[in-house]
Amino acid sequence: MCFTSITIKQLITIAAFMMMLSSNSFGSANQVRLQNPENAPVFTKFVYQGDDQVYKDFPLEDDEFYNPIIQGCYPDPAIVRKDNDYFMVHSSFAMFPGVPIFHSTDLVNWKQIGHVLDRKSQLKVHDTGISAGVYAPSIAYNPNNETFYMITTQFAGGFGNIVVKTNDPFKGWSDPYKLRFNGIDPSLFFDDDGKAYVVHNDAPDRGKELYEGHRVIKIWDYDIENDQVIQGTDKIIVDGGVDISEKPIWIEMPHIYKKNDRYYLMCAEGGTGDWHSEVIFVSDNPRGPYVPAPNNPILTQRYFNHDRENKVDWAGHADLVKGPNDDKYYGVFLAIRPNEKERVTTGRETFILPVDWSGDFPVFENGLIPIDPKLKMPSGVENKTGKEGFFPNGNFTYTETFDSENLDYRWIAMRGPREDFISFIDEGVQLKPYETNIKDLAPVSSLFHRQMHDDFTATATVSYKPASESDLAGLVCYQSERYNYVFGITKKDNNFYLLLERTDNGKSKVLASTQIDIDKPVYLQVDAQGDDYQFNYSKDGRSYKNLGGTVSGDILSTNVAGGFTGSLIGLYATSSNDAKP
Repeated sequence: MCFTSITIKQLITIAAFMMMLSSNSFGSANQVRLQNPENAPVFTKFVYQGDDQVYKDFPLEDDEFYNPIIQGCYPDPAIVRKDNDYFMVHSSFAMFPGVPIFHSTDLVNWKQIGHVLDRKSQLKVHDTGISAGVYAPSIAYNPNNETFYMITTQFAGGFGNIVVKTNDPFKGWSDPYKLRFNGIDPSLFFDDDGKAYVVHNDAPDRGKELYEGHRVIKIWDYDIENDQVIQGTDKIIVDGGVDISEKPIWIEMPHIYKKNDRYYLMCAEGGTGDWHSEVIFVSDNPRGPYVPAPNNPILTQRYFNHDRENKVDWAGHADLVKGPNDDKYYGVFLAIRPNEKERVTTGRETFILPVDWSGDFPVFENGLIPIDPKLKMPSGVENKTGKEGFFPNGNFTYTETFDSENLDYRWIAMRGPREDFISFIDEGVQLKPYETNIKDLAPVSSLFHRQMHDDFTATATVSYKPASESDLAGLVCYQSERYNYVFGITKKDNNFYLLLERTDNGKSKVLASTQIDIDKPVYLQVDAQGDDYQFNYSKDGRSYKNLGGTVSGDILSTNVAGGFTGSLIGLYATSSNDAKP
């Protein structure tokens, strides 16, 4: 996980604050639901339609697929291969469940098979900001004991750095083992001789900090039997970055690979903003010393025309894996696609590129020129994205009718399990309103779907009769608890109203409201064209009226809201509404 704009001192302060918050019990934080929600809203349908111009301008040929491979806020990818199976994981911060995990057999077609951290015993993010919680997971397979490991940093619940494990990623993961070291971005390496190591980002030794953003990479021996680092084995193997005389910032997310009996250490460098990059070092020993490649960086987008078309930027935070034909390496990494006003609402997405490792060091093919929106598929692979249960890609329509209790994995909650507030009835999914609202640092009653395009519509059909002005249900566009739009139905006196509220840096303002008939289901819609958002409503699902005019998506962007997530679209209910018509 990269922290471009956060200083080391600020990071330590944030971590300490999150640990203090986590002293509250999760059970008490979750007792916020109304016990008798007669006025709970029922959502009967949700339709998300992506319509980005880039996919119209670059139609696919039969042997091509789109980049990014996973659109929307699925950042910090890490990948592992066992036999013909690939598993890929991503950061999830305060989202619940945590660490989405995808499976593929060809690196093109991906199915989400669940989440690694899907239980309260594994994930304690109930009182953290959206960009706290789980950062930068890494996944590895140890052939010596036939076990998969996921290691990550959880800034919540008193955890810190943790590892979970399983013999089968399709069947769930263990409770966390808390690891006794500081720092962030850990990853595991299992050597051929049975030994294991943890590498991670950390602060320099006390008193040796040279500049803002100065970080180091440490290595520890790892005790496989006890799932713990071995005290006293820690060693700094990279100080600062490729060339400390140039004051490189945020060397982080290290991975070790072994090839031809040599050990390659690959790291992100430069922070997760526009100076992001991937660099690599080599050694004859897993514990170093490591020598940087002469051709670093091996991946970056930082040198190009700022106004280039179909811009991809912030590329880095990568992981390498052998391709399906074994004769080629590939690398997954994060990058962003800003809108026409250079704002990032879709968050950091997961990209892939082939890697040329014919020489001493790997280099991402076309990773040092502007990244194209599509790639050639590995030989013998058929593009099935959006079919047969594979995750969609490009422009697509996703329709959810809530007619199955096996709710799609793409629906997530915030700070607590979705199962705590949803129930399935004949008409659809019913949301039990929480006595918290969308601005609270607590679990909220909202089912979220990631924004995956700059140009999209999201339409929800809701049946709802609020009992008082404290009740509200509808749609939210949510970048964080301090930056969001609420588009919902509430009550004032004896009348029902639809309102649009904007919350900017914690300050809320109702932009518009209108009296509305709720005798029949109401269709609520957000329509985004780049930075321009409109909130519309309809009684018949065909003819829509706008409420509030065109509003800016600025508060839904990383640029304005900060943090590390993308915008989320939520089906929302509360019994603690403070937005008044």
